[in-house]
Amino acid sequence: MKELKFEELTLEQKIGMVTCGMVGNWGRSPEGDEFILDLVRKRALGSIWILPSASDFKEITAKIKEAADYPLLFITDAESGCDDYTIGLHNSLGMTDNEELAYEFGKVTAIAAREKGYNVVCNPVVDMCRGISSCGGNMRSLGSDKYKVAKLAEAIAQGMRDGGVLTVAKHYPSAEKKTLNSKLIDSHMAESCSYMTKEELLDYSLFPYLELMKKGLMDGIMTGHCRLPNIDPDYPASLSKKVIGIIREQGFDGFAITDALSMMGIVTKFGETDSKGLAIENGNDIALTWEPDNKKAYNAIYETYKKGILTEESLNAAVKRVLAAQHKIFEMQPKFDEITQDDIDAIEKINTDSVYAKTDDGLATSISRDGKHYFIVLTDNEAQLSDDGKVDVDTFSGGWYVTNNIMNRLIELFPNSEATALRQLPTAHNVSCILKNMLNFDDVVFVTYTDFGAYVGKEEFTPRVISLIDAMQVSNQISTIVHFGNPYALEGLSHIPRIIIGTCSKKGTMAALEVLAGNYPAKGSLTYDVNFE
Repeated sequence: MKELKFEELTLEQKIGMVTCGMVGNWGRSPEGDEFILDLVRKRALGSIWILPSASDFKEITAKIKEAADYPLLFITDAESGCDDYTIGLHNSLGMTDNEELAYEFGKVTAIAAREKGYNVVCNPVVDMCRGISSCGGNMRSLGSDKYKVAKLAEAIAQGMRDGGVLTVAKHYPSAEKKTLNSKLIDSHMAESCSYMTKEELLDYSLFPYLELMKKGLMDGIMTGHCRLPNIDPDYPASLSKKVIGIIREQGFDGFAITDALSMMGIVTKFGETDSKGLAIENGNDIALTWEPDNKKAYNAIYETYKKGILTEESLNAAVKRVLAAQHKIFEMQPKFDEITQDDIDAIEKINTDSVYAKTDDGLATSISRDGKHYFIVLTDNEAQLSDDGKVDVDTFSGGWYVTNNIMNRLIELFPNSEATALRQLPTAHNVSCILKNMLNFDDVVFVTYTDFGAYVGKEEFTPRVISLIDAMQVSNQISTIVHFGNPYALEGLSHIPRIIIGTCSKKGTMAALEVLAGNYPAKGSLTYDVNFE
């Protein structure tokens, strides 16, 4: 293994240094796959992003590592953790508010990622949210308190360093997306916007970044695609010299990698080709093209150089920072190489201790195990329901919210009760049956979730679900709501005496049910100021 020297690099190698190769499933783009290997053999690729979900992941990684005789950056996301060691996104760490557990999360994530071959992990997430967000923003955030977010982020980053990977804080500049017309737009779908000023960013959104810098725990940043017209009316943050320049002015000398440049908030305005060159020209060091055809991605950046969009000065500055990151990898000496049982127990504790509960005065957190409860469990709109309200095909089986598992566990815990599924957009027949059935029970308990991720927009209940809840509460039928996901979805609902909020992992959902049954206390604290009726 030998480090590359800037003075010896050709133009072709420099272009490759700022290009992040991307591999999903090997063979999807055979020409692009072979092109990546060729770049690596020529020492002309700075970094590569290999999706951990790739069916032939080990084969891909082995091929690339065999071809690389220099410290290539292997980058991934791991917001929930890595492999079997997962939590309900960053917000579960915020809800536990425990620096030791945050450190354990960072450490375990790093060790697990390194075992898979990664040496750079895009964590911690330091996005600041003081209100409802989109694209999982609330659940991906540690919370709304800048001091709390900073201390937890520092613990995560220190754990990652000790576990042997570089840290990437995201999504810079973490600007609150409160537009003048109050519309929340996911930047995967279209341009998102924030009207924060530079002064507001430095005081609030950038506070965790600055604290990580002071501790020397921020190797890189991932730039987001939000536009900040009060700072740069022309370009989103990921393409803005003015916005990226703010953190540079504060002394940040690490590398900057863009969020995926395939998002519609970028390509619809700046094009698939020019956007890649603009990203490097205006302050990023690595373009995350998210393009399965790696030859096309590399050639796009080269084309912007030939057109003059990407200047030699900006290219050279970016290459030097990529080489500096590779140097860190070359010298890194992890403190830990193995995940212990204590580490595993800590991850479990994050999932169990992040459950939050709020009840009316004098009301217990749990409900009677012998009571006759009617559980209405919200499920995916595409789920197929049987005549008795069970889920025949569970479209969430590969995710964190598994309707059948939740319903089965509820009946185990409350044997005199019944559970039925409710689609996000229920039919009149579905609602009619539920309203009639509830008369046979002592009370109604709703189990709900809000979906999050790219291209889903705002996370909220459908009007039909809200209408059903409001109708039931006219006669106070609902005693409890157990919710997973964005807590702001509960704002505006009719008053419900008992609210339990769990985190977005399979173990987190089960932990919330144990709290409901009185088998475990609710230890979590809410990280947002939600206005429950």
